[in-house]
Amino acid sequence: MIEAQNISLQFGKRVLFDEVNIKFTGDNCYGIIGANGAGKSTFLKILSGDVDPNSGHIYLEPGKRMAVLSQNHYAFDDQTVLNTVIMGHDKLWKIMQEKDAIYAKPDFSEEDGIKASELEAEFAEMDGWNAESDAASLLSGLGIEEAEHHKQMSEMSGNQKVRVLLAQSLFGNPDVLILDEPTNDLDIKTIGWLEDFLLDFKNTVIVVSHDRHFLDTVCTHIVDIDFGKLTEFSGNYSFWYESSQLALRQRQAQNKKAEAKKKELQEFVARFSANASKSKQATSRKKLLDKINVDDIKPSSRRYPGIIWTQERDAGNQLLQVENLAYQDQNGQTLFSDINLNVNKGDKIAILGDSRAVSAFFEVINQKLEPSKGEFNFGQTITTAYLPADNAEFFDTKMNLIDWLRQYTTNDEEKDEVFIRGFLGKMLFSGEEVLKSAKVLSGGEKMRCMLSKMMQAEANFLMLDEPTNHLDLESITALNNSLIDFKGTMLFTSHDHTFTHTIANRIVEIGPNGMLDKHMSYDDYLESDKVAQQRASLAMA
Repeated sequence: MIEAQNISLQFGKRVLFDEVNIKFTGDNCYGIIGANGAGKSTFLKILSGDVDPNSGHIYLEPGKRMAVLSQNHYAFDDQTVLNTVIMGHDKLWKIMQEKDAIYAKPDFSEEDGIKASELEAEFAEMDGWNAESDAASLLSGLGIEEAEHHKQMSEMSGNQKVRVLLAQSLFGNPDVLILDEPTNDLDIKTIGWLEDFLLDFKNTVIVVSHDRHFLDTVCTHIVDIDFGKLTEFSGNYSFWYESSQLALRQRQAQNKKAEAKKKELQEFVARFSANASKSKQATSRKKLLDKINVDDIKPSSRRYPGIIWTQERDAGNQLLQVENLAYQDQNGQTLFSDINLNVNKGDKIAILGDSRAVSAFFEVINQKLEPSKGEFNFGQTITTAYLPADNAEFFDTKMNLIDWLRQYTTNDEEKDEVFIRGFLGKMLFSGEEVLKSAKVLSGGEKMRCMLSKMMQAEANFLMLDEPTNHLDLESITALNNSLIDFKGTMLFTSHDHTFTHTIANRIVEIGPNGMLDKHMSYDDYLESDKVAQQRASLAMA
């Protein structure tokens, strides 16, 4: 058990936490959610002792061990990969070092022998003899091959280091496990492995993540940070979101009688509990939902951007034809080849593959890169809007947000400042915020501006390369829902499982050896054994 007692933290005039009291207990998994800047990562740092609050303290049950996912990718560069993982269990690692130092002494004394014997007993009690095999098993599960286990951390790539540090936090069965964005830079297969690991994990997990599928799979509780307070809810993220939205609608419908409201909430909990029993989650988690007191369900004060797609004109029957398209990078490496694609009206196609290949494909069909081979043609009725993965060039300006958005507004009536202020307000830029320079925006703010730019185009064909990057859960949810409702055609790619599964009605995977084209849902694509065999041939050499 770990408990936050009367925690307060203030930076200047800004109060981040005000008299926070919360307990994390048992074999529960707590998902910490909140808008960008609410203090999710800071709260994890307070729990782990990396940040001192202005008042209050953290209480960890005596004899319990905490493990934290390290964010410093260079801290262990002088260690081997395997040793870095074992160092996640600080006490075990110290015993190993002390034991080895004694055995290395040239003048090994009787006193040294007694001390070594005591250390060996303690080492055995901590299952130290299985430490290397356990660490190797974690690394393999996270996609680090055995041949790399004895390499120096300094030799590993950034993505590999993320996985090694995740293995470090998981090592040794910690009593309290704290994870900040653990799915970053993990592929679908590795995220699935981590989900299964945490579902079987019998101790307390506290996690921050923007991956809704991950939160839905592993979380037994959601902790919402809002107005400097932490509020705990039973259930996963989807249950929290849908129940809070229902409560908000009920609050807005003031004429509803209290008993009618309660009945509607009870029916909602019953439906959600039934759905949960069919998922990967354990039956015990369904029982948590069954015991929820509907009086505890409160509306969220969270603000969601207003993302609404309109089309200036309907598309005809000819949309996009791609024939024998291929691309090689500057080093002569083929990223994709033999792409033959006929896009149909209403297609919402998820483009899968190596991220470099997918981004290059989007850049080619948006005439930012020249293909090595082949051609593509959009229909005459098609108007496009494109969101690139790298948007830095659009913000290399000192223009304020009003002027920045005005340059992408084609309708003269919509160039009016009142209209643009209103539009930016829907995208959560209010008051004086609309006058700040585009150059100083955060990653999430830039992405909301890019979505504003796309909406101004009123296109009937959208192309989006990793649109959920840098967005908070509220913006991801709003974007997700808006694209489900979009009546036009789109190509997109995203590492967000829920985003891809709920939007795509067609899956296209590209690679150096061709492509796969399947009219099926994302989950069906991932779970199909036949598709899995075909996918192997697309892998990069």
